[in-house]
Amino acid sequence: MNLSLSHHLFVISSTPSKPHRQQSPFFLNPKSATKLKPPTYTCKTLINPSPKRLPQKQPPPPSIPTTLPPALNPFQKLASAALDAVEKCIVTKMERKHIKLNRMVDPAVQLEGNYAPVQECPARHDLEVVGTIPRSVEGVYLRNGGNPLFPPISGHHFFDGDGMIHAVTLFPAGNRASYACRFTKTNRLVTEAGLGKPVFPKPIGELHGLSGLARIALFGARALTGLVNPARGIGVANVNLVYFNGRLLALSEDDLPYVVRITDDGDLETMGRYDFEGQIKDYSVIAHPQVDPATGDLYTLGYNVFAKPHLKIFKFGSCGNKSREVPISLPQPTMVHDFALTENHVVIPDHQVVFKFSEMLRGGSPVIYDPDKVSRFGVMPRDVTHESMIQWIDVPDCFGFHMWNAWEENNEYGEKIVVVINSCMTPADSIFTGGEDLRSELSEIRLNLETGGSTRRVMVSGMNLEAGQVNKLLLGKKS
Repeated sequence: MNLSLSHHLFVISSTPSKPHRQQSPFFLNPKSATKLKPPTYTCKTLINPSPKRLPQKQPPPPSIPTTLPPALNPFQKLASAALDAVEKCIVTKMERKHIKLNRMVDPAVQLEGNYAPVQECPARHDLEVVGTIPRSVEGVYLRNGGNPLFPPISGHHFFDGDGMIHAVTLFPAGNRASYACRFTKTNRLVTEAGLGKPVFPKPIGELHGLSGLARIALFGARALTGLVNPARGIGVANVNLVYFNGRLLALSEDDLPYVVRITDDGDLETMGRYDFEGQIKDYSVIAHPQVDPATGDLYTLGYNVFAKPHLKIFKFGSCGNKSREVPISLPQPTMVHDFALTENHVVIPDHQVVFKFSEMLRGGSPVIYDPDKVSRFGVMPRDVTHESMIQWIDVPDCFGFHMWNAWEENNEYGEKIVVVINSCMTPADSIFTGGEDLRSELSEIRLNLETGGSTRRVMVSGMNLEAGQVNKLLLGKKS
């Protein structure tokens, strides 16, 4: 079965269709490698919706994750009740009194319209196909994203939602299609479903000021009493999907990936947390590892916001064997969400959005924009063995979550240039602070490996573009 994987939804339609009716929010009650060659760049846009309205069919009964309540001893029952009371009477009141939610963490904004939570849906095969599915189009189209299982107690950022994967399977032989969506059953989701309430702190939505520190302390107390086990994972697996070494991996950078299986009937099943056969033990991997289309090797980064080295790079061979880790000494923990490969190099960003937990003592968020820091890119050989082999090149006032592609070329003077296609966001922290003047411009960044200089130009002006994709076969090549 061929797979086209992304955290975006790609829509194929021979006859465009009318937008679906908006669904109402759904929460669990707390009491209870494709053969296709897609265009060089693809955007999350549905073009020319058609007037056809499909008849409404009665869906099957919804499925929600169910987990038996944990077997608690008398001490744990007492501790659980006491900590719940502390949360309700102290922490929640602190948040309501002292925390003013901006629109990026306001649940009333973040969970409305197309972003409203939805129920799980088992595989449905009674879908009407408008037109004919081409025989060359066969496989599964997948989208991963946040879908909170419980209503937020306080703030909620779209980075915080529990991971849910949507799958559209195309069967051209019978001109059929199926649809399914399932939560990725992370340790976090399974624990909270069993307890019947959210207990893991939301890193962006809830960790603000003293109330955020109180939530961290509350979580620590629950861990000490055995109510939760953070050693089994704290992440939501809601950002990305990568197919590597015969496994479909759901990722977010606060945890290890989770393996998800696509069943023969088009449904989704979580197989468990994946530590690469015991080769990763004490850190997570970023949400956007890169798979070399020529070798099948997976390159990735791991970072630690609490201890040095804050960043390390390593790779897994196509058969899954891990290389030696190379520590990278960043002066402060930095949000590194993505990176790029060229034919001979790895390109990593070191931008101005950093982690500074002391800001919480002053009432702020630990994720901040540092105006005194100069953004830069690190260029290193693919077979890097020591951080001294990294060449750092400054690119002032440049911040981007996603790098679309990168490649090498020579300029008119014969100098070696690394070209990076990147969405540059300004203000850099607007995705966290809710600034109204957010711009995310598709830009070409040219890094001169001989002079150490850089240039940046906007490729598409007047339009916000983010999280674009290239044909995976073109990664590291001019596109």
